[in-house]
Amino acid sequence: MTQNNNETLPIGATGIGSRIGLIADSYGTRTEAAAAAGISVVSLRRYISEEQAPSFEVLARLAMQNGFSLEWLASGQGQMKSSQNQSHVVPNHTKPGSCCVDTLGNEVDLEEFVFIPRYNLRAAAGHGAAIAGEKPIFTMAFRRYWIDNYLRIAAEDLSVLSVKGDSMHGVLNDHDVILVNHADTSPTSGLYVLRVDGDLIVKRVQKLPGGRLEVRSANEAYGPFEIDLNNTKGDFSVIGRVVWFGRQI
Repeated sequence: MTQNNNETLPIGATGIGSRIGLIADSYGTRTEAAAAAGISVVSLRRYISEEQAPSFEVLARLAMQNGFSLEWLASGQGQMKSSQNQSHVVPNHTKPGSCCVDTLGNEVDLEEFVFIPRYNLRAAAGHGAAIAGEKPIFTMAFRRYWIDNYLRIAAEDLSVLSVKGDSMHGVLNDHDVILVNHADTSPTSGLYVLRVDGDLIVKRVQKLPGGRLEVRSANEAYGPFEIDLNNTKGDFSVIGRVVWFGRQI
């Protein structure tokens, strides 16, 4: 996108989010703009919608890479394009297609990570939670080396859910997040996410003789029950096995 050095922001688009969006569009893609600023596309989207305030460093990288005025981006005052943009020197790590940086300014290669979708679904460790929505709300980053060499699971078979309730307390607590392997739907024993009558539940399961599955909670206040896998009635399916969990202390 070519801009005149004296061009000003259109009337009505006075917020910093609008200015960030305008500059981001000048990169061709939002992915390139985010890479230039050293942030994720999700963060860029939040800055544009003004859900979150960017740091000065992010604004400087985003503006100066394409010759925009930092003063105009930050305040809306002055010229949109810097009259001295040819003198600006941008570090290599802020150029599109290169590494992002961490909070300490160290380069981070995005190829070292996989981004697993986080769904707005809760696997209830209790009485069950209705399934609401199927689109991921954002993604969570995991080391590719860990996924490939320790879990040994294809990244496309993984998703992240949250836990609700107290029936698995001590094993999985309320608000824990769990990484689920959707390729493992033939349980023998372990922690699994199940769909029962339209609800998601996370329980410890054990396969019994005769094609039966025992479903047990960690909290003794919740009694175990069995499912006959040869004659399942209603809405039942094995969503996948829990292979990791995260917890805020």
